[in-house]
Amino acid sequence: MALTKWVLDPTHSEVQFKVKHLVISTVTGTFKVFEGSLETENEDFSDAKISFSIDVNSIDTNQADRDGHLKSADFFDAVSFPTIDFASTSFTKTGDDTYSLTGDLTIHGNTKPVTLDVEHGGTATDFYGNLKAGFEVSGKISRKEFGLVWSGITEAGAIVVGDDIKLLINVQFAKQA
Repeated sequence: MALTKWVLDPTHSEVQFKVKHLVISTVTGTFKVFEGSLETENEDFSDAKISFSIDVNSIDTNQADRDGHLKSADFFDAVSFPTIDFASTSFTKTGDDTYSLTGDLTIHGNTKPVTLDVEHGGTATDFYGNLKAGFEVSGKISRKEFGLVWSGITEAGAIVVGDDIKLLINVQFAKQA
């Protein structure tokens, strides 16, 4: 079967993350600039090869001072490590519309294997005749495993930033001719 290439449609995609703040509430952020591709030989996307890259400087938590701190050397160090990158090592069908996505995630110069859950929303043709495929990717990673170890403790002893980062990524890919 022929290799089919799909390219991420950034106008119909989003990258969100959530992290605990002071252990009592959750801060949500997004990355506004990213790109990705998917290559497959199978109609059901099984065994697809997926690559994804995020521009760290596009982080947005709705608070400019916090965004600046996250871009600094205390966290992402966007000057030295301007991108977050992912390359799949497997994409395995686990149900009718579900998959397990495993790959190498690189953040802050540290590469670790991660496994994420994927739900395939289906395929559809848009108004311009382009075939699109939609996926929702979710999972959790430890920020400290990737070298994002800055931490603060309040006077009352509360941890300022949690370790677990929840990911929610909704992506739409366009099939290439």
